Amino acid sequence: MKAGAPDRRRVPREVDHLRALAVQTPASLAGNAVGLVLLGAIFWPWADRRAMLAWLGCGGSLWLLRLAHHWRYRNAAEHDDDAALHGWRKGWRALVVAQGAMWGVAVWLFWGLGEPYHRLALLLVVYSYCLGAVQLLAGQWRLFLALAGIVLLPAIVRVASDASQPWHWQMAGVMLLLFVLALVMGRTAGTALRQAIELKTRTDEIAMQLRIGKAEAEAARRAAEAASQAKTQFFAAASHDLRQPLHAMGLFAEALRQRSRDPEVASLVHSINESVDALEGLFGELLDITRIDTGAVEVRAEPLRLRELFARLRLHFEPLAFEKGLQLTLRGGDRVVRADPVLLERILRNLVSNALRYTDDGGVLVGARARGERVLLQVWDSGIGIAEASLPHIFDEFYQVQGPRPLAPQQRKGLGLGLAIVKRLAALMEAPLAVRSRVGHGSVLELELPAGKVTRSLDAPAAGIRAPIGLALDGRLVLVVEDEAAVREGLVVLLQAWGADVLAFEAVDAVQAWLAEPPPRAPDLLLVDYRLPDGHTGIDALALVRAHWSGSTLPAVVITGSTMGGHEAQAEQHDYHLLTKPVLPARLRAMIAYKLGLRQGSQAAD
Repeated sequence: MKAGAPDRRRVPREVDHLRALAVQTPASLAGNAVGLVLLGAIFWPWADRRAMLAWLGCGGSLWLLRLAHHWRYRNAAEHDDDAALHGWRKGWRALVVAQGAMWGVAVWLFWGLGEPYHRLALLLVVYSYCLGAVQLLAGQWRLFLALAGIVLLPAIVRVASDASQPWHWQMAGVMLLLFVLALVMGRTAGTALRQAIELKTRTDEIAMQLRIGKAEAEAARRAAEAASQAKTQFFAAASHDLRQPLHAMGLFAEALRQRSRDPEVASLVHSINESVDALEGLFGELLDITRIDTGAVEVRAEPLRLRELFARLRLHFEPLAFEKGLQLTLRGGDRVVRADPVLLERILRNLVSNALRYTDDGGVLVGARARGERVLLQVWDSGIGIAEASLPHIFDEFYQVQGPRPLAPQQRKGLGLGLAIVKRLAALMEAPLAVRSRVGHGSVLELELPAGKVTRSLDAPAAGIRAPIGLALDGRLVLVVEDEAAVREGLVVLLQAWGADVLAFEAVDAVQAWLAEPPPRAPDLLLVDYRLPDGHTGIDALALVRAHWSGSTLPAVVITGSTMGGHEAQAEQHDYHLLTKPVLPARLRAMIAYKLGLRQGSQAAD
């Protein structure tokens, strides 16, 4: 530290000294008042009246001055004026020394008066004043040394000089010993007080640093959460806007294939659909990782019969397996597990998609078997397999397995995030995940879940599902509500190519106007976009049309470009199925067949 530079700890330490003095001043004033009253009462009959009154008047005046000085400190402390506090300390020291001199004079005035017990009481009162000053002046050694000398040294001299009293030298020696003892006590108390103040100062500094660090950490956490939320919103918005033209492109490509018999055109359409499917997979993987990282995924476990989940998997993947000449087998659908239906379906979709991607011959088996009170879900494939050295890394982000031969273009889709998403979702559900594989023979991935209990709702028979291949919609009326002109036109062209009659509207207001005519007949199927103009949603359109034909159940499919979640609960509440853009024509065809099959089944039951 440079010469003349202020010590950063000095100011708070001095302030703490002042506070300690102020806290103890009322007790000191009370002790002085008691001492004045005691000596006045003891020596009033023996002392000279004028000397006694003068001493009492001087002591009372100093007492009042110290009281007024204390009130001055309280006012200065309330205004937090450091200069006023240091000025107060100078005045306080002067008053303490003056009051100490008053007690030193008392021994000279009253010694020799009355009986030996009176003189003993005089020495006890004076020495008690010094002992009281030990605590008061513990942090100011020089001031305590001066006060003790002013009070006790005159008393020692007075006792030693009184030859009329027997044992006066011995008494003076005892007083000298008590004086030294008081100095030792003052020194010890001062050291302890300084250490306590230094410890408090360091503690306050550490506490301040911790508060600053905590505030900085909290600010950093909020900034990170805001950045993460902004990232998620950006991905969602970008995904929604990019999915719209991709969705329209796939619809127009399929419509072109329906109208052309040229093999080259069919090959081009197939390539377009493959590109759209790859982009959809990329969007889904990025958004899944983003949602998991931001904590937006909540686990809602419930009893789930695997039959319904397997039916949706078959509906989604059977056309893909058929296209590659593979056999897709699902067994163990009667098993019941306790799991989050949405997360479990996402896990199995990723696993089955990977299995189909890396399998050229044979097939894929999805099975469920009991293992005690648990259920083991397995996805087997007869694909290229995974080398033992690669097994520890397959759940890492952006890692793709390299087989013994170069992968085909359709096998190189994605960013290598599918199994990373599976691992994170399995961890959220606390479901152990394992993998076994042999190069050239295939792989099996296993997910272990707790078994669930069968309920009546789970015992209900599943509705039949019609195969999507060769879908014909002759005579079917399909109502389309879509605000994007390109997407709306693509849906109309494609549905008409499949033989359907199509009514297309761009907003809820247009649907309301059509219902007011009234319309000739009820539609067989509703295909609506989720986000519509003027703050409306596809749910508003569904409610409007279903209210018009309240006597029948109108099947509905809602198509959305958003993958932020929350739509699944609405889909269950409002009885519709959800598709996420871009929707490949094969998937749309399969969903339409599924919805019309459900409707026909319910009519037959009636």
